[in-house]
Amino acid sequence: MSNKPKIIVGCECSGVVRAAFANIGWDAVSVDLEPDESGLPGEHWQADVFDALDRVGRVNLCIIHPPCQYLCSSGLHWNKRRPERAILTEKALDFAIRLWETACKKADSVCMENSIGCLSTRFRYPDQIIQPHQFGEDASKATCLWLKNLPDLVPTKHVAPRIVGGRPRWANQTDSGQNRLPPSSHRAADRARTYPGVSRVMAEQWGLTIRV
Repeated sequence: MSNKPKIIVGCECSGVVRAAFANIGWDAVSVDLEPDESGLPGEHWQADVFDALDRVGRVNLCIIHPPCQYLCSSGLHWNKRRPERAILTEKALDFAIRLWETACKKADSVCMENSIGCLSTRFRYPDQIIQPHQFGEDASKATCLWLKNLPDLVPTKHVAPRIVGGRPRWANQTDSGQNRLPPSSHRAADRARTYPGVSRVMAEQWGLTIRV
């Protein structure tokens, strides 16, 4: 890494957040067990995120995305009927909290992003809950942000929904309110990706104010 401001984006293989910061001149690295999907600006390390944080020096910012598949509210109702899933939830909780604590030791500022779910009760309530449609994206995806030494993101451009039966619906939703993505082996990963409009605002509002 150089003398530029430094960011580690943990558990990201899409490269979207990494690229947003690389585009404003940051030394930006994403880390994930999966290879880089995008070829977007910035560097990708295919590695264990804890190993990567252990070997890197002090950084200005960490943005971390612990997997939400077993943490989000939409799936927790299965835990009572599937004990094996409840065990996976406990492991996911331990991973997320350990990742937060590790990132806080390595970075001056930290953001942890996750869906609405049991982190809000088992860890702590998030500092902010955002929607992509507040940042120029035609999509609904309530996203929790836990923040260390960072201000709340300020909404930039609201995208109005269509109204179906008196209820708001955005482009990623069916008329009944379900996510449009069909079932697949990669559906959870596809739903977890940060929207480019949100990533861009993170870089503009956080990245341009943090200095080495």
